[in-house]
Amino acid sequence: MNKAFLILLLVLIQNIHSQRYTVLDSIKKSPVSYATISFGNGNGLFADADGVFEFSEKRYADIDSLFISALGYKEFAIDTKKLSKKILLTREIAELQEVIVTAENLGKYKTKKKNAKIHNDYFKCWLPTVESEIAVFFPRDPLKSTKIASVFLPVKMESSRGSSGKKQAFSTLFKMQFYRNYKGTPGKRLPSEDIIFNITNKDKSNFELDISEYKVFIPKEGLFVSLQVLGYADKEGKLQHTKKYHEVETNKGIIKISTTFRPLLPFTDKIADNITFTRRVFFKNRTWQRFDKKYSDTNNLIKTNHMNYGIGLKTHVYEK
Repeated sequence: MNKAFLILLLVLIQNIHSQRYTVLDSIKKSPVSYATISFGNGNGLFADADGVFEFSEKRYADIDSLFISALGYKEFAIDTKKLSKKILLTREIAELQEVIVTAENLGKYKTKKKNAKIHNDYFKCWLPTVESEIAVFFPRDPLKSTKIASVFLPVKMESSRGSSGKKQAFSTLFKMQFYRNYKGTPGKRLPSEDIIFNITNKDKSNFELDISEYKVFIPKEGLFVSLQVLGYADKEGKLQHTKKYHEVETNKGIIKISTTFRPLLPFTDKIADNITFTRRVFFKNRTWQRFDKKYSDTNNLIKTNHMNYGIGLKTHVYEK
């Protein structure tokens, strides 16, 4: 077998098992970064920064439709047999009408800090998957403008107790978003861009994310800070196109188990109120649920009252 034929064969095999598609803005033809690709069954994946995702019938044999969405665009549904290499999303005009204008200079401010709640117990940690988004509520002084300067995220690097103590290398991409407070639950998303960032095994357990450049101000009614894992990143920091779940054969048939990504997220019992919500991002209605005893009576975190993700904040509270 000559070298040229071998290379061609490898390329063909790669195309069969992993076909690439690009999500683009229908007018500008620019990439729609980190678009959501739902399978219609509660599973899904994300496009990368260039709007690229991988899908093939070989890899996802039971999926016949895709539902592609992104903030500011109409959802696009398509039969998997009719996929084209370029998928165009149309702008949703209603999503473009709201604009928040903030002054560049509000004068003097005081820096306040709310500490994160950190621990190192594997059994009291949320196991992140691409299917779930977590949102935590933060109030605001109703009389003073308050800007979020940094968000402190409690993270646990090791996968379990009894490990060798040596940290295994990983690099994980996360997305942070902000939601209005609507009657005590996450409501409409604030009109700010996605904040995409990376956490590695070399980071501290009290991970500080500086977001001062994004000019996120807390509304009078407070807001929700949300966190969502996108998947592991490669050496260049780009989202890896890997399968986000694996199949397990049981007596009831094949069950899809979502891949768990590191770092784990320590949940705490040190917060009096239930201020943490979660939702499944690949379901169409994407309903938020408060993470308490009504959410589940079998969840181990809830049974031990570890019902909140203890995010911390550093804020700039302006005097005027």
